[in-house]
Amino acid sequence: MRRRLVVALAGLALSLVAALLLPAPSSASPIPLPGGPGDPIGANDWSCEPTKRRPTPVILVHGTIGDRRSLLDPLSAAVKGAGFCVYSLDYGNRATGDIPTSARQLKRFTKRVLRATGARKVSMVGHSQGGMMPRYLIKFLGGARLVDDLVGLAPSNHGTVLSGGTALALLTNPLLETLCVSCTQQGYGSAFLRRLNRGDETPGRVSYTQVVTRLDEVVVPYLSGYLEPGPRTTNTTIQDSCPVDLSEHLLIPMSPTAIAWTLEALTRKGPARKGFQPSC
Repeated sequence: MRRRLVVALAGLALSLVAALLLPAPSSASPIPLPGGPGDPIGANDWSCEPTKRRPTPVILVHGTIGDRRSLLDPLSAAVKGAGFCVYSLDYGNRATGDIPTSARQLKRFTKRVLRATGARKVSMVGHSQGGMMPRYLIKFLGGARLVDDLVGLAPSNHGTVLSGGTALALLTNPLLETLCVSCTQQGYGSAFLRRLNRGDETPGRVSYTQVVTRLDEVVVPYLSGYLEPGPRTTNTTIQDSCPVDLSEHLLIPMSPTAIAWTLEALTRKGPARKGFQPSC
């Protein structure tokens, strides 16, 4: 079991390390300064006031080895352009730290957003670990009363099992578990995921939308990103609605298809419509 967890999430770390090549924030502060150069386009304007049409601010949650801006500019710009107040945070030492600890950081950030905007709830859009980690906040930290929508983009909801030689260079590194606690926690069958997914996978009155890609080389199998079906849950694979969209795990936050599904979820009551058809 230990080797399987290391195999699975070594690939996660290896695949996402490319995110480090993208522009990084100028500050590593867990709560970013308003409008700083490290913020995604349109995000972290702490003077933003929600409107009657868009009363719920949106928090973007990055993935493992990412930061509050990496890969998120197109998504942030689209959500802002749709009229929402948008926020994004750094957490968990580039999301390599213990996931419950990261969830507590997200809760503190959420309360700051609610205080600043006067909103009753927030919605969250997360990539990879960022789509799964808020579920810990919702299930165990009282987040069900704080969150309206949760949209996961290639979320690691049930972990990952990679096969073949995807991460051979990392498999022999005994420091992996020390350097990336969250990587081990996202391995299929980990104690963390068994606890998270035990019982109701979609608690509270939160609306859950999962958007995955068949080309995912990190969350394997890609359907492990789905949550149990229900009236407040929509699961979709981007190639089912746009077969020509070749976005894989790293690039799904930039996918026009994924962004369209995200806006569909955020701009209506409940999760995204199961029959929604984005423009391809």
